Amino acid sequence: MTIKVGDRIPSVTLKYLGKEGMAEVKTDDLFKGKTVALFAVPGAFTPTCSAKHLPSFTGNAEALKAKGVDQIVCLAVNDPFVMKAWADKSEVSSDTVFMLPDGNATLTKALGLEMDGSGYGLGTRSQRFALVAKDGVVTHLGVEKPGAFEVSSGEAILAAL
Repeated sequence: MTIKVGDRIPSVTLKYLGKEGMAEVKTDDLFKGKTVALFAVPGAFTPTCSAKHLPSFTGNAEALKAKGVDQIVCLAVNDPFVMKAWADKSEVSSDTVFMLPDGNATLTKALGLEMDGSGYGLGTRSQRFALVAKDGVVTHLGVEKPGAFEVSSGEAILAAL
């Protein structure tokens, strides 16, 4: 079942590559007591994700924070090393956007927002979407139609706040 406005973010633990090496983050802790804008991409380094989606959030980070967003999170079904390399290549600091790997699609599947990208050699990936959650409860959700980039951009989230 796909998550919807009013639902709580599922409780899962994911691994990421931090300053001290491999680390874990629990979604319960990530969303607790904060307003979080989370956007998901089908894959790091992919054309729309790199050229449009990620920049739409980095470019609007200050405006989003001015509207009450405490943290911006980029989710992708990629491993921690790929997400770190993408952040480095894109010059994204963790203070601006937390690049959250979902290597096994654990959170993506728990949200009900996975897609089958095997036709492109990608396997299970995330649909392109963005959500806002306040204290772990979804207050806004924009899921893109296949091939579209309209409702999940930084600008769309900014307009929804």
